[in-house]
Amino acid sequence: MKKLNILLAASEVVPFAKSGGLADVAGALPKALRDLGHDIRVVMPRYYIVDKEKYGLKQLDGSLGVPMGSMGEAWAAVYEGTLPDSDVPVYFIEHEGFFGRKGLYDEDGIGYGDNDNRFIFFSKAVMQLAKKLRFKPDIIHANDWHTASMPIFLNTIYANDSDFENAASILTLHNLQHQGKFYKGAMDVLGIGWEHFNSDELEEYDGINLLKGGIVHADAINAVSRKYAHEIRTPEFGWGLDGLINKYSDKLFGVLNGVDYNEWNPSVDDFIAKKYDFDDMDGKAVCKSELQKEFDLPVRNDVPLIGLVGRLAEQKGIGLLASAIWNLMELDIQIVLLGTGEKWAEHFFSDVAAKYPEKFKCYIGYKNDLAHRIESGSDFFLMPSLFEPCGLNQIYSLRYGTLPIVRATGGLDDTIENYDPDTVSGTGFKFYDASPEALTGTVKWAVDTWYTDRPAIDQLRLNAMHKHFSWDDAARGYEDIYYYIISKRRSSRYK
Repeated sequence: MKKLNILLAASEVVPFAKSGGLADVAGALPKALRDLGHDIRVVMPRYYIVDKEKYGLKQLDGSLGVPMGSMGEAWAAVYEGTLPDSDVPVYFIEHEGFFGRKGLYDEDGIGYGDNDNRFIFFSKAVMQLAKKLRFKPDIIHANDWHTASMPIFLNTIYANDSDFENAASILTLHNLQHQGKFYKGAMDVLGIGWEHFNSDELEEYDGINLLKGGIVHADAINAVSRKYAHEIRTPEFGWGLDGLINKYSDKLFGVLNGVDYNEWNPSVDDFIAKKYDFDDMDGKAVCKSELQKEFDLPVRNDVPLIGLVGRLAEQKGIGLLASAIWNLMELDIQIVLLGTGEKWAEHFFSDVAAKYPEKFKCYIGYKNDLAHRIESGSDFFLMPSLFEPCGLNQIYSLRYGTLPIVRATGGLDDTIENYDPDTVSGTGFKFYDASPEALTGTVKWAVDTWYTDRPAIDQLRLNAMHKHFSWDDAARGYEDIYYYIISKRRSSRYK
């Protein structure tokens, strides 16, 4: 098969800037696609948290002109670097007015009032950069609402541009909750013509919805797990777009994210107290005792330790945990939590830690090295998400022999197999209802299994550690979609 020119744009990319799972995908998938032989270029904004010297970024000659409709032409500088441990080029669009700020999308939880202009600008800049580089893409890969206007541009203002004549577009949905809804005046900045301001394309309640427009115009839409691809077709998980997604279900795919086993692997992890693997598990007990010491918990090997790492946000089921925590504290368990997010949750769980100092500890903030130590030192890992497009921590947990306790939604359901006591099969413990009672009952089930059937726990750990969810598999899934939509778009062009 012909090797492809792929232009992938994302608003955040690991290790340069991250607020969620999108950054992990944008930092890992391109390397796996490059390993398949494709010429892939990654583009992101040059936020001012991205240190040019640290990453050795070099400025390209000349400025980049970006037509902004009624705002006139804007100008950007472009810097070039590479994804770590690869030769994949990463281009950074620099514009002080739009990206010279402390946050990516907001400050102190308040979204920037010009996010529409910021990411319309970025999306157009990506298209203009391809022209500047003389890079003619076969695939334009957009991600979430921030770049959802790129498929729209491809079908409108760049429709007759020879630099894009062979391009097909895909829009990956990492989280459908965030859609890019703005005042309809942004149509003048998009510059695609007001004829596209209609209920079948961009219009929604007399405003615009960029994600909606991207879904309509993209040649393929892709969710980051098979279960999430099914869920977003329902009112419960569709966030008002389920009808539209069902209308375009013929171009909907689901490809599960992978994980980087060079980083998340207890046999090579330099952040943990002692390395281990499924053929020698002694190090896990050491990691547990050291984690207990780090959180100033009683050092006990005879008590199950449950870890949590993630945003303290409603999506992550933090309200369920808050409602269940008092019942959980009646159990003979320990819990460690690492995360930051909603202020009420930060204060609430800090209060729980003060009331139960021998059972519950939390670190408000985020430390990557500590996240690794929680994965390695915990016996169970709790993810009670209300919805979870893919999730990565549960996959990390599998590799560390840390049994996930999850709500069966999205990627959590796809990646975790429920424990079957009759066959001692499975890789974790799942609950289905989004209720404190279901969460509590499933934690009790896992804890009871720990206390009454340790051989089963040992077997589940081995089951878990032998599971493999690599970016190589994900890249081949995307590759199949790329070839399909290229063929489909080109055949329709010549009809």
